[in-house]
Amino acid sequence: MSIKKSSAIWGGRFEEKPSDIMEQINASIDIDKRLHKQDIAGSKAHAEMLAAQGIISTEDNKAIQKGLDQIRDEIENGAFEFRTALEDIHMNIETRLKEIIGDAAGRLHTARSRNDQVATDFRLWVREACDILMEKLEIYQATLEKLSSQHEDTIMPGFTHLQVAQPVTLAWHLGAYREMAQRDKSRFEDCRKRLNECPLGAAALAGTGFSIDRAQTAKTLGFDKPTANTMDSVSARDFANEFLFACAQAGLHLSRLAEEIILWCAPQFGFVTLSDQWSTGSSIMPQKKNPDAAELVRGKTGRLNGNLITLMTVMKGLPLTYNKDQQEDKEPVFDSFDTLCLCLEAMTGMLSSATWHTDKMRKAAESGYATATELADWLVRELDLPFRDAHHITGQIVKLAEEKGCKLDDLPLEDMRAVDSRITEEIYTALNIESAVNSRL
Repeated sequence: MSIKKSSAIWGGRFEEKPSDIMEQINASIDIDKRLHKQDIAGSKAHAEMLAAQGIISTEDNKAIQKGLDQIRDEIENGAFEFRTALEDIHMNIETRLKEIIGDAAGRLHTARSRNDQVATDFRLWVREACDILMEKLEIYQATLEKLSSQHEDTIMPGFTHLQVAQPVTLAWHLGAYREMAQRDKSRFEDCRKRLNECPLGAAALAGTGFSIDRAQTAKTLGFDKPTANTMDSVSARDFANEFLFACAQAGLHLSRLAEEIILWCAPQFGFVTLSDQWSTGSSIMPQKKNPDAAELVRGKTGRLNGNLITLMTVMKGLPLTYNKDQQEDKEPVFDSFDTLCLCLEAMTGMLSSATWHTDKMRKAAESGYATATELADWLVRELDLPFRDAHHITGQIVKLAEEKGCKLDDLPLEDMRAVDSRITEEIYTALNIESAVNSRL
């Protein structure tokens, strides 16, 4: 019988090689080559442990370490050839290691599987991604804090239902987004803490009969401890789902600020102008200056949300332990990381170079009856009215000001007294916009 050569990696029981389409759908190297640094670190730690336990010789370990260092340099220098036929980053590295050091390379895979290998690599990658995103969130927060310190006295309208509600400051408004960013950062901190257990040594699913030291590899790789259950070790991807949720939530918060920037750039608001660096023009309307960077940040939220749903759908209903479906776990994670990094950098750049039109903000606050609540509170404090009665009286006064086309603090006292004769001249103190802001913030 004629036998076609199957995979040299796993093909001992196969007589035919995979079809071209099977090879294409099975390969993940185009995606998981981003794990090369983590894969090499995991392999170096595993080889050191095997040697320490007497499972492989010191000489083989030295050769493995030297060969892995060479592969790392080749990848970083762009000299490494990634081959689709070798399926993934693990087999690409192991095959190249054999080319460099010979049969000793085959000892590296003792007491491990690609199942625990990829789970370890992936946790290492996501851990580093959490650190990078926390750093970028801190830079974004620092930008918000700097702007807030510059605009502590910049009065603007606060909105509910996108209608003028009460006067606030730009510093207070931006401070809300700083708080959101702080919670976003804490979610990545929590994600990092929970994922920081080492799956290496779980092997395919049931551990290994070799006398390995999982605590050593966990410590070497910076994990807090080994994972507790080998079946969970290779099958769990909730750490990736949690990371994707943290990305999606952070993107949602950025999208809210992006939407406000888009509105504030419109001439109907005129609160802010983005620099030319963060704006684009129109191919047909020469006058246009579009806040496209903000619109793109807003739009990429859908991408972040979609990545979360993608992986949750992949994992839904999977039986223990590893299933090939899980090969789809890395692309959405990599994409969400790249997307959120870009959005944070864009938002930071937009904010730090924007021009804020404080006069228009104040005018908007003054023209929207934003001190109406202060008027009602004054009636409660000074006239001892129930708030519901004060609310009704204030509504009548606001309506009167609307009819006369004036601001509340421009409405004559006799007009207010026509609504309630107990109102005194002191009411104008409450209607002063600075007093209203200072009494609350």
